Amino acid sequence: MTSYAPPSTVYRYNVAIRLLHLALVLLCLAGWASWQFADDYKNAGHLGFSVHKWIGIGFAVAISLRVLYGLIGPRATCFANWFPFTVSNLKLSAQDLLQLARFRVLEREPHEGIAGLVQGIGMLAFIAIAATGVVMALYLAPGSRTTGWLHGVKEIHELAQQIIPVYLVLHVGGVAVHALIGQDLWRSMFFLAPRR
Repeated sequence: MTSYAPPSTVYRYNVAIRLLHLALVLLCLAGWASWQFADDYKNAGHLGFSVHKWIGIGFAVAISLRVLYGLIGPRATCFANWFPFTVSNLKLSAQDLLQLARFRVLEREPHEGIAGLVQGIGMLAFIAIAATGVVMALYLAPGSRTTGWLHGVKEIHELAQQIIPVYLVLHVGGVAVHALIGQDLWRSMFFLAPRR
């Protein structure tokens, strides 16, 4: 195992993936901030729920486009090239954790090892949030409480939302670690030129 050395090639994502990433960031943060007001769906007046629902529908569209792009898009963004839940990637993730405990970062492709694992968990949480949110947007009648199967969907939605802050800390933390060692991938995601 070798310590991280800045790659000779800089990973660049195309405009479509960067715009999707930006949309997901903004909609995720807006949805996460607005869910605290969405509990007013039980009332006849339900502005908080309505705002959260429309943000959620936008998020569901964005995550659906990201999944579609992950299935048919270019190689760098294609899920087939970075599916994180394989035995080999879980071994790489374990190696990454051991090295991080020693304050070392291994050289990896952008979605290998722990980075891919964090991305995979985030994608699964986002898909769960979007799917359950769409079901609630279609079937939840404002002014009434959830019951039966719809209450179960609401509980899954709320549970998946609890993963967001953990995911954001891990994702932003990973980006920060890579920036500290000279791999400023975050700059290209926000349309900034690489640092010289």
